[in-house]
Amino acid sequence: MNDSYTVEKNVQMLIYLMKKHNIKKVIASPGTTNITFLASIQQDTFFEIYSAADERSAAYIACGMAAESGEPVALTCTGATASRNYISGLTEAYYRKLPILAITSSQHLGRIGQLIPQVIDRSSIQNDIAVLSVNISTIHDEEDEWDCNVKLNSALLALRYRGGGPVHINLCTTYNRNFNVEKLPEFRTISRIVDLKNKPTILVNKVAIFVGAHLRWEEKLIKAVEEFCEKYNAVVLCDHTSNYTGKYRVQYNLVKAQLRHQFSSNNIELLIDMGEVSGAYMELKPKEVWRVNRDGEIKDLWHSLTYIFDMDEYDFFNAYNKDIDNCIKTDYYTECKGNYDLLINKMPDLPFSNIWMAFMSCKRMPTNSIIHFGILNSLRSWNFFEIDNSITCYCNTGGFGIDGVTSAFIGSSLASPEKLHFLIIGDLAFFYDINSLANRHVGNNLRILLINNGCGTEFKNYSHFASQFGEEADLFIAAKGHYGQKSPDLIKHYSLDLGFEYICASNKNEFLENINYFCSDIKEKSILFEVFTSDEDESNALKMINHIIDDGPTIRGVAKDIVKDVLGVKGVNKLKQIIKG
Repeated sequence: MNDSYTVEKNVQMLIYLMKKHNIKKVIASPGTTNITFLASIQQDTFFEIYSAADERSAAYIACGMAAESGEPVALTCTGATASRNYISGLTEAYYRKLPILAITSSQHLGRIGQLIPQVIDRSSIQNDIAVLSVNISTIHDEEDEWDCNVKLNSALLALRYRGGGPVHINLCTTYNRNFNVEKLPEFRTISRIVDLKNKPTILVNKVAIFVGAHLRWEEKLIKAVEEFCEKYNAVVLCDHTSNYTGKYRVQYNLVKAQLRHQFSSNNIELLIDMGEVSGAYMELKPKEVWRVNRDGEIKDLWHSLTYIFDMDEYDFFNAYNKDIDNCIKTDYYTECKGNYDLLINKMPDLPFSNIWMAFMSCKRMPTNSIIHFGILNSLRSWNFFEIDNSITCYCNTGGFGIDGVTSAFIGSSLASPEKLHFLIIGDLAFFYDINSLANRHVGNNLRILLINNGCGTEFKNYSHFASQFGEEADLFIAAKGHYGQKSPDLIKHYSLDLGFEYICASNKNEFLENINYFCSDIKEKSILFEVFTSDEDESNALKMINHIIDDGPTIRGVAKDIVKDVLGVKGVNKLKQIIKG
């Protein structure tokens, strides 16, 4: 009998997390594919293991044991049809909400359907045998480890969550015979908090609150967050879709965008994660993350999640505010806001671009208006700059496509006809949804700023993956040559025929001559403002924004640049293939 654990990291992680989640009862059925798991736990005194040679019987034994003990019970079996015998018992557990953890062992999933003995397909299971089913592959790199960690924590938490029920883990093995790991490594444990009486204590000196896409905030929530910021020295890091209007908000995208300067404010000890999918692409690296959301789901954007608070956002902040007497500590906010102001004051003379237009227009946008942004370039460009707190912002970041940007904008304008609605959109997204402008319900409260660069500039930005192909990217990756090729008449005639007022600009002076009128009060007609830019200027503007403060390249960056200069793009790709091989 071995006296240590398998070297298979995914198995180690499962065992470690079962111990952390206090799952100790195991009904084991004999086999080969589950040896790395079973041989590891049978020498660990934490586990209470029973043998059952018949898997159908094992599943029902687990049901009886879980019902009587009130504890989760795990099942482990080999590959082939062994797992099929769990179905009736797991069905019983599903309808009785019994916390049964079915761990079915598996060979590499690529072997499915290849005439390999004892390999069956478990990728689809019946609807009523598990509340959650996950596949745990073998671990080869950090991304694999993160994926397995999130899935395993999610699975183990699901056993008791919202009534609980059976959970299925399909655990892959390589049949590694090495069992020389004497002590399990530590893996991240994620916990779910549903009762604020058991909430963890905030022990750090600086806290960041990140808000993704969020609907309008209730005033009491804004006040609770403001109080939290004062008591815990916190700051609210936003993009425009966050819609947070409190006094401790910072449009942090501009700060985090600096590629060759690291502000100390980037060192986040604890981040409170709120809202939904953000288009900010803000590459934060917090040491620890707590997510607050009523859905209670594990969403690990930052790869540092430790707690998910399944509760109303107001309840979370209100509870923590009660733990500290009145005090005001705003050093962290002052630091973050100071960094933003520093960069604004150092703003370079940007080329004629979406970013330049955002910089020149952000303070001109009328109060209490509504802005819709196209994804990627338009949203990113405007996220660098603050706008008035009374303005509500939206972007289709849920599915994150260009499909219906204008349609969503029109829907919003119909819901609030008394408000001015602005749409900031690039040509590719605009033409994709152009038919919506012909809707007969369109009113006179629309303002469309169409940035027409003729290609879908995202693919031509210096930082984009496709930029390595230069002009060849225009052939099939980008969208150059479509939609009138920056015709000065196509959108003009289309919008005029639909009853819009049309204005245009091809340089900074022309833009500045029209922007105040474009941002003025509701008029008899809606306005479409078409602005013609180039992909070169768009890319250069982004590069300048990313290097407002330039401390020079890192040693690693210098080495990469030298290799690229010597070998070229194709040579670098070939070198990568050789290294991987």
